[in-house]
Order: sequence, then C-alpha cells, then structure tokens
Amino acid sequence: MIPPTPIIIGLIILVALAFDFTNGFHDSANAISTVVSTKVLSPRQAVLFAAFFNFVAAFTFGVAVASTISNLVKLDYVPINSIPWIHLAALIGAIGWNVMTWYLGLPTSSSHAIIGGLLGAGIASSGVAAIKISTVIFVVAFMVLSPMIGLACGFLFMVAVLWIARDDHRSKVDTYFRKLQLFSAGAFSFSHGSNDAQKTMGIITPLLFSIGYFGTGVNPNFLPVPIWVILSAHTAIALGTLTGGWRIVKTMGYKITRLRPVDGFAAETASAATIISASVMGIPVSTTHVITSSIMGVGTTRGTSAVKWGMARSIIWAWFLTIPVSALIGYASFSLIYHILP
Repeated sequence: MIPPTPIIIGLIILVALAFDFTNGFHDSANAISTVVSTKVLSPRQAVLFAAFFNFVAAFTFGVAVASTISNLVKLDYVPINSIPWIHLAALIGAIGWNVMTWYLGLPTSSSHAIIGGLLGAGIASSGVAAIKISTVIFVVAFMVLSPMIGLACGFLFMVAVLWIARDDHRSKVDTYFRKLQLFSAGAFSFSHGSNDAQKTMGIITPLLFSIGYFGTGVNPNFLPVPIWVILSAHTAIALGTLTGGWRIVKTMGYKITRLRPVDGFAAETASAATIISASVMGIPVSTTHVITSSIMGVGTTRGTSAVKWGMARSIIWAWFLTIPVSALIGYASFSLIYHILP
C-alpha cells in the first residue's frame, strides 16, 4: 500500500477531527436534552454552555482513555504502511454509523462506533491477531457495565434527592433544582469532553507514530499525546456540540420519560460521576449509554410505567448493533482501500 506521508496523515487527521465534530454533534443531546426539556436553558444557551465545558475538559484528567483506544490494534504487529488506512477505514465506519443513527434519532455511542470501526479495519488488515484481545475484553466489559452503573446511580441518586426534599413543596423543589441543574449540566458536559474527545486523540496519535513523529525507539504501547492534538480534539468536539443534534434531543428529553428539573439534576449528576471516574481509570465508556440509562433509572423512581420501555428497547437494540455494524463498515472500507491503492 502507499506509504504514509505527512500530506496523507494530515488529511486523515482532518477526517478524525470531522469524526470528533460528529461526536459532539451526535452527543450534544446527552448534555443538553435534560436542561432543554425542563426549560432551565433555551436550546441556544444550552449548546453554548455544553460546548464551553467540553473544551475546558482538555486541561484535566490526562489522556488515559486515548491510550486505551491507541492500543486496540497492535501497532507493532500490523505493517506500518497500513496504520493510516486502518484508522481511515475505522473513521469511515464510525462516521457512517453516527450519521445513520442521527437521522433515525437514536442516541447511540460514538465511542463504540469508533471501537467497532477499528476492530473491523484491523482484522481486514492483518487478521484477528492484529487485535489486542485483552484491551477489547476490558472495553466490552465496561460497555455492558456502564449502562447498568448509570441505571443504578440514577435510581439511587434520585431516591436520595427525593428523601432530602421530602418535606418541601413541589414548586419550591422545582425552583431550587432549576438552579442546581446548571451545575449538573456543566458537570456532565465536562465529563463528556473528558472522555469522548480522548477517543479522537487515540486515533490521531498512532497516525503520527506511523510517520516517525515521535522519533525512533518509542514504545507504540505508550505513545505520548502532543498538546496540539489534545486542544484540536477538544475544539472539534466543542464545535460539534454547538451545532446540536436536535433529533436526538427529542428522544432523550421527551421520549424516554417525563423530566422535571429535579430529575434532570439527578440524571446528570449520577452520569457525570460515573463518566469522570471512568476517565480517570482510562475506560472509554459511552457517555450516551450512561446518561440514557441514568434517565431510565431516574424515571423508575416514579414506577416502571413512567419509563417508555418501547422506546428504551429500540435504543438498546441500537446499542447492541453499534460495534458489529461499524466493524463491518470499517472492514469493508479497509478492503476497498486496499484494492484501490497500489
């Protein structure tokens, strides 16, 4: 295949930042749906608020998640010339899935889409041996656990909040939590930026490795992330958030359960705590899965009938399909690139 050149790498980095933009565009609903549906902020205020916290997350929590993403494909096993094309094919798979599910209004995971794309493209390049199975098991385990944790945290946090406010009049509670929801929405947007922007860093850093950016003798399992990559990734995701994925806002804010300010505060705070903990540990969780399951957990405190389980089932099916479908697109994209390029 064509050896990687700085121009090729530069173009693929632009595609990676485009994916990061679609991540923010697709996942903006996660951060703003509760404050919009509870009328705490207008849609324009909400996206500006979320985008700001997406960006400032660049200066905290390090790059442990980026390292995990970088290690899904064994960079010391696949031919170095194929690394850029593996990552380009993975990006095509992830962007394709993001656009498809945005059109359908389904809050699926951009994180799992890029993971699936990497797995499919890596296998197309050099077979299953190119995949670091231990890292995949680690990621998939938390793919299952993170929605369960979000559901439990949302439910328990809501129960605690209701108990604390049990003697207050509803109008007083709503007024109080409208103010507190600004804090919780900011915390969730911050957590979203801290975890999701790092996935794009985990794509760009191996691209730089493939052209010798880090010099000789660098261990591909422990690649440093340049500061310009960190700032570029957070800028792209913040700009994507500014555009707002309104189709998904309707699903998250209105079609799962009816949200009051106190519900939004509980769901966002529980989600932010879960995601920030994952970011510190280097776990690339799905912010979409966590906030959606937290909303479900909050809704169940009013009884199981308060959650629209038909919509919930559609969302969960989309979750399960994300990695396989994006992996197939990534596999097909790499195969096509391989046969087109000399």
